[in-house]
Amino acid sequence: MERIRIAIPSVGEGGLEGLRAGHFGHCDVFTCIDAENGEIKAVTTIQNEEHVQGGCMVPVNLLAKNNVNALIVGGIGMRPLMGFKQVGIDVYHDAERMEIKPVVEDMLAGKLPLITNDQVCGGGGGA
Repeated sequence: MERIRIAIPSVGEGGLEGLRAGHFGHCDVFTCIDAENGEIKAVTTIQNEEHVQGGCMVPVNLLAKNNVNALIVGGIGMRPLMGFKQVGIDVYHDAERMEIKPVVEDMLAGKLPLITNDQVCGGGGGA
């Protein structure tokens, strides 16, 4: 029985029908999907904590303490990516779609790749 807890940086109130945030560290909430054997079992949200300058580890620690073991992002900086690797959270990459539900379904179906070091952002604004 494979259980997984996936986090997706989200805008507004998040949720399965919500939209992914463009900048993971500055998202409003993290939508968390609890899945078992490829099926979505529960959806909850975690309020993001204040992201101060140099505070890239704030979301890493927040998600680790909430038992997340996978994260789906459109972009991420090298420092938080290394932090997620250190705490055992796999980071998956999907830069195409902003809707949460189809991205989660793709991940559960094994269609999303792990992000690679050459796909990281410089940090700050955009992606």
